[in-house]
Parts: sequence; structure tokens; C-alpha cells
Amino acid sequence: MGSETKEDASGSSRNTVHKEKRAYLFREWTRIDLIRFGFTLALVTGLSITFSYHRNLTHKSFKLPRWLEYPFAYSALFALQGHPIDWVSTHRFHHQFTDSDRDPHSPIEGFWFSHVLWIFDTNYIREKCGGRNNVMDLKLQWFYRFLQKTTGYHIMAFWTLVYLWGGLPYLTCGVGVGGAIGYHGTWFVNSACHICGSRAWNTKDTSRNVWWLAPLTMGESWHNNHHAFEASARHGLEWYQLDLTWYLVLFFQTLGLATDVKLPSEAQRRKLAFAR
Repeated sequence: MGSETKEDASGSSRNTVHKEKRAYLFREWTRIDLIRFGFTLALVTGLSITFSYHRNLTHKSFKLPRWLEYPFAYSALFALQGHPIDWVSTHRFHHQFTDSDRDPHSPIEGFWFSHVLWIFDTNYIREKCGGRNNVMDLKLQWFYRFLQKTTGYHIMAFWTLVYLWGGLPYLTCGVGVGGAIGYHGTWFVNSACHICGSRAWNTKDTSRNVWWLAPLTMGESWHNNHHAFEASARHGLEWYQLDLTWYLVLFFQTLGLATDVKLPSEAQRRKLAFAR
């Protein structure tokens, strides 16, 4: 506690003002504080999913040094979408069997199935995806095997830290609301981006570009672009197509940390362009 004495024009002292320091951990969190925290957490974990799980690990769109690759993959755990081996395997199956009976979240089975219902039937997914034999590149690395076996412990530790930092409001608004935003961002790519939107490339599937989802999905909603050029690190191929994940890749490329960054060639573009 500090004090401050003010003097009037004659030099005599007036009332002493006491300033009490407020403990940060025990402050009263306002609604705007909670909203900021929720959206910040959604942004950080959402970018980790798209940057790490999707473009780096699933499609190998660029390479990172292990000391940078592993922390991004670790932070993606807190988006609550599973460990890398499971997530990457499911998405690789989606691309291998898009719009078929073996597509884990096939849009031909309806909007709600492709959006969310597919995750609740583990036996059904096991029948489609089998023994996850399409992720041997990750299974051979001790770090990803470690995360596969210990995911729950890391998430519980994270929740505990959030609770100790901001109490129940931060836990419910940050983890709960932030997690829900992240979930629906990913789910809309599986559902809406195979049902509505525009097609810029002549792919043999139902993928669509949905411009209004670009901010929520960190650029993943340029889904027709992605299905046309799966290995591309950039999904928003035009300058006006917002792609937050690509900006992060570009940042690390500028620093020399992201290497072998893949982009579609002009020949690939001509091959998949619609006839004029």
C-alpha cells in the first residue's frame, strides 16, 4: 500500500491519498476481459492446429526444425481436437477417400454428420480408418508417441493453470468458449466447405471456397484451393483471400526457419483450371 500527500498553494498539506495495489490474480474480471481471453485462446490454438497439425504434419507443406515443430504440435493439444497421430491420420484419410464411404466425415451423409456427429462414433471411425497405418512418419518419432499416450495429463495440467490464473471465469470462457470457437472453425471446413461456396478449380470432389469463414478458420475455408493443391502451404491463393496461417508460414520462411515451402506451379494451376 502506498500513500501520496498533496500540498495546496500555501505549502500546507491536504488529505493523504492511499493507493492500494490490486492483486492481479484476484481482480474482478470484466466481460470484455473474458471475451478477449476466449478469442485469444481460440486464435492461438486454432493457428496451432492449422499451422502444425494440418499444413506441417499432415501435408508436409513446409519443414521446420524439430525445436520449433514440436512446440507448435504441443500447443495444438490444447485445442482439444486430439493428439497429432490421431488428427493427422483422420485428415489424410479424408483426402484419400474424399466424398466416399471411407471418408471419416463424408458430406454425402449430411451436414450434421460431417460437421460434428462423426466424432461420436469411434467404432464407425475405426472401421473407416483402420489401424492408423497412414501416419508411420509420426509413429516413428518418440515425441508424437509420447503425446499419444499422455494427452489427457497435458490437458488437465493446462486447465489447472488457467484456473489458477483466472479462476472459473477464465476456465469456462477461455477453455469453454475458446474451445467451442476452435471446434466449429474446424467443423465448418468439414461441412460447409463441402456444401456451399464457390469452386475455383476443377477438382473431382465437393470442396468449396467459403470466403466468409476465412477469419474463423485461419484461412482453411479456401477449401477448393486446398483440395486442388493439397501440398500447398498457402490456401488463400489470391492476394485478397485472407489466410492467417499462410502469413505465419511466410513469417517463419522470412526468418529462414520454414524451408521447402510448397506452392502450386503454373503448370499445376493450368491443369486444374476450368475451361474458359
